[in-house]
Amino acid sequence: MAGERVVILGCGYIGIELGRQLTDEGYDVVGVRRSESGCQAIEAAGFTAAQADLTDRQAIDDLPTADWLVFAASSGGRGAEAAEKIYVDALSDVIESYGTREAVPDRLVYTSSTGVYGDHGGEWVDESTPLDPTTDKTRVLAEAERVAREKSAQYGIDGTVARFSGLYGPDRYRLERYLSGPVTAGYLNMVHQADAAGAVAFLLTHDRARDEAVLVTDDEPADKWDFADWLANACGVPEPDKQTKQERLTDSGLSDAGRRRILTSKRCSNAYLRELGYDLQYPTFREGYRAAVSAYRDADHE
Repeated sequence: MAGERVVILGCGYIGIELGRQLTDEGYDVVGVRRSESGCQAIEAAGFTAAQADLTDRQAIDDLPTADWLVFAASSGGRGAEAAEKIYVDALSDVIESYGTREAVPDRLVYTSSTGVYGDHGGEWVDESTPLDPTTDKTRVLAEAERVAREKSAQYGIDGTVARFSGLYGPDRYRLERYLSGPVTAGYLNMVHQADAAGAVAFLLTHDRARDEAVLVTDDEPADKWDFADWLANACGVPEPDKQTKQERLTDSGLSDAGRRRILTSKRCSNAYLRELGYDLQYPTFREGYRAAVSAYRDADHE
């Protein structure tokens, strides 16, 4: 039976799956959420919940001790100012609070995003690629990565950054987006919920990547048009309409954020994650979407 206690701060889509996996392996897991309903979801997943607002320093100070911390909080899809309060300010408070306790955690894993790389014209990126965030929010994420590694080190905590590509899985398959079209050209870098959580669990339980960043993505960046056609064929529906980036950019209703997303292109490599020894449950979208395709066909969409 594992002895370490893991506190997952911001225990949502990835955190709950991570908590399930670690609990199954015998770890003592506490998931932290702000809302009562969020805490109920944690308890329904089979581990302990603690209710706390991470923007409240006293609430952080009252959280239980930990051997390992995982900071997986979300800013709720809001702008850069809200993101900074969570990813930088709250993260800093968590590190200070836990770093000044009698029992200081051994490790912290901060969950970041491949958005910190910016645009690379469809070329490959990995852990050696310099960060080049192009939006206010991704600049906040890059700053949070620095805090997670450098500020943690000041307190003797080994910080690790797990950079997730696009998350998908239960409740996040978004089939209709690709089946209905039109689908804009570009690449999809994806990782299944089970593997995003599984990679973090692996880094902790196998003592990997201390004071490092690790890109967490699957084996195959997908061409969006190829992915959409594969999905349509698997679901037994006509292939969707396609559009080039130039065609999509002519839409007068396109937001600035949407325009930046279309112009940002890269292929993310998981070579280092593989080198560390992690085996993906869903190496590509073909395995990862199998359950969603089966559910779609069973729902009489044919």
